[in-house]
Amino acid sequence: MCALLATARSSLKSQRELALENLALRQQLAVLRRSTKRPKLIHADRAFWVALARLCPDWQHALILVKPETVIGWHRKGFKLYWTWKSRSRGGRARIDAEIRTLIRRMTRKNPTWGAPRIHGELLKLGFEVSEATVSGYMPVRRKPPFQSWRTFLRNHSQDLVSIDFFVVPTAKFRVRYVFLVLDHQR
Repeated sequence: MCALLATARSSLKSQRELALENLALRQQLAVLRRSTKRPKLIHADRAFWVALARLCPDWQHALILVKPETVIGWHRKGFKLYWTWKSRSRGGRARIDAEIRTLIRRMTRKNPTWGAPRIHGELLKLGFEVSEATVSGYMPVRRKPPFQSWRTFLRNHSQDLVSIDFFVVPTAKFRVRYVFLVLDHQR
């Protein structure tokens, strides 16, 4: 009965699907012939099933030796290995001399208002061929910014600051009053 249903189902498939199913079954027979007790799959077998899963929409029905979840796991593992290989480190530029690194740090310490462009320019004047990105990478991270904070600015300039606001107030009799407000921050 099962064979009759399988034959009926096969007659509805296209020539390409039948050829792929036949190829899948032959591959499984080859694995069984080369194994003694338990079927042993090699990398080529796994690659075959991953490729067949991509080509044939009905690949799960032709699979006998392993579960479909196993083939999907192989595909995911191959995908992960591919992207690990693709994003590997390929080296990079050679590091600059220790002398230049210490010079960059010393210039940053002695001149806290200088940034990477200024230090880069000074190094070029001294004859060191280093890019500005390299200089900024070797500059130590500052704990405090070289400029004053907003609070320091307000404390230093409070006697010179005024705040001004202009707004409209409607009255109870639906009239409009215009208000201009000036606040002195000196006190």
